[in-house]
Amino acid sequence: MTYIPFNKPHATGNERGYIDQAIAHRQLSGDGPFTKRCHQWIESKTGCAKALLTHSCTAALELAALLVDIEPGDEVIMPSYTFVSTANAFVLRGAVPVFVDIRADTLNLDERLIEAAVSPRTRAIVPVHYAGVACEMDSIAAIAKRHDLRIVEDAAQGVMASYKGRALGSIGDLGTFSFHETKNIISGEGGSLLVNDRNLVQRAEILREKGTNRSRFIRGEVDKYTWEDVGSSFLPSELAAAFLMAQLEQAREITQGRLAIWDRYHDLLAPLEQAGLIRRPVVPDGCEHNAHMYYVILAPEFDRQHLFSEFKNQQIGAVFHYIPLHSSPAGTRFGRTHGELPLTTSLSQRLVRLPMWTSLDETQQQRVVEVLGRHLRGQSRDAASR
Repeated sequence: MTYIPFNKPHATGNERGYIDQAIAHRQLSGDGPFTKRCHQWIESKTGCAKALLTHSCTAALELAALLVDIEPGDEVIMPSYTFVSTANAFVLRGAVPVFVDIRADTLNLDERLIEAAVSPRTRAIVPVHYAGVACEMDSIAAIAKRHDLRIVEDAAQGVMASYKGRALGSIGDLGTFSFHETKNIISGEGGSLLVNDRNLVQRAEILREKGTNRSRFIRGEVDKYTWEDVGSSFLPSELAAAFLMAQLEQAREITQGRLAIWDRYHDLLAPLEQAGLIRRPVVPDGCEHNAHMYYVILAPEFDRQHLFSEFKNQQIGAVFHYIPLHSSPAGTRFGRTHGELPLTTSLSQRLVRLPMWTSLDETQQQRVVEVLGRHLRGQSRDAASR
């Protein structure tokens, strides 16, 4: 029995050659030719005012928190069902994450609950585009405008996805991408900040370059560079940028391949949803997703751990996802919830992520679905007979 891993990092074939070119150019630190090419690609594809590669999406979020001047005691509204970096970036500046419940359909921040969570201390909203499916950004933007709040899009999973024709990450004041090896487009570790408010571009460059105006110096705009602001070293190496450029050049083909795999799962799993055993993902009108992941929501009566044990026995790498931040030790210490979060709690305990990678084939998918269906039907029969 051949093992089906949860994830298998994809290579286009051009990565090694580009890395060799970067070595030959003798500039291995950040902001070399490949970094510039990546910036141009992201700006062209998303329409953002400025793209800046970072060494991770976590770094991009931390840079965003600096740019929107988050200070101790400020509040930032976000979902609890997200990766720790979404909250940590703001907690590092002394802010309080205010956790709001998610929608039942997309597992995204519920835009209908945001306005009631706004307080005099609120400074920003951080929508997280779960699984590359967009949050309801028109409503979120309207709330932000009414209350003079910044929007920082956590589009870690959203490269090549869009909302009503606009690229994810390009809609708020700032956006962030991840190029971690578990994402669709990868550089091992890596990320990008998307600056959409042109008034923030120059300061973003300064903060990213350790608080100096080195970027202006490199462009010949000043005759020396100096320390101007707070900041840190957020740049990735040129080797990571070279790897990433090979991926970006084939982003369309990678996305199309993953969408075909996602669609096949969706078709194969329809009978299980019709039988009431699972719920498949929902993609609302106006959202073009990127097939970042395929997950199912188990019916409440099923024991998810028993299913994971069966997947393990059958050599299949299925996994769960986030432990809600509001229930974590750090979440209770640094953040607070607005109201009850019943959907966050319930759905996080029932979600199962299925193997998903660029070269996953139909036979492997059929095996995953067969194991899932056989186990759930067996559990359902056992429950009925008791």
